Amino acid sequence: MLELKPLPIEFYARDTVTVAQEVLGKLLVRELNGVLLEGLIVESEAYRGSDDPASHAYRGITNRNKVMFGRAGVAYVYFTYGNHYCLNFTTEREKIAGAVLIRALQPLVGIDVMKRNRGTDDVHNLTSGPGKLTKAFSIARSENGLDLTTGKQLFVIESDRQNRFQIASSRRIGIREGSDKPWRFYIVDNVFVSRRGHSK
Repeated sequence: MLELKPLPIEFYARDTVTVAQEVLGKLLVRELNGVLLEGLIVESEAYRGSDDPASHAYRGITNRNKVMFGRAGVAYVYFTYGNHYCLNFTTEREKIAGAVLIRALQPLVGIDVMKRNRGTDDVHNLTSGPGKLTKAFSIARSENGLDLTTGKQLFVIESDRQNRFQIASSRRIGIREGSDKPWRFYIVDNVFVSRRGHSK
């Protein structure tokens, strides 16, 4: 059984693109009303700061994006398209904006709770997209700013699946500016990866 030891700040306080690749194969853990939910991170996207026109931080600090400019290893959660939340992990050093969007998970533990949260019995549809996984894990605006390194409420741990998969990259999904950057990363042949944008 894996020890529930959260990844330290040193993991997150690095180049955003590097973190986006190396977070694949780690486990996202959610503590919810005394129940643990766990999912294998299978897809991510990197977003930087002033050199990335697709990033919320491109034009500088605002009330919405200020978490991106703070310390690394913090949850950045925002509402998008008027209907769902997205979970990101902050990266880089303080005052240097960066975040990794978690796009898809492979559900592992607490699947019955995830099904209730999503209102579906389709396991392959539970967490195969950024809005799906936040609903399955009951992640919303109240989780914005949570410290991922404390081992409480929401955190990331190592898994025993490291080095058992291949990673591929593609252009990021659903953006207009900065769409040329190959900063979306995913585990090859994992059926829980979102269904779009698989070309390199």
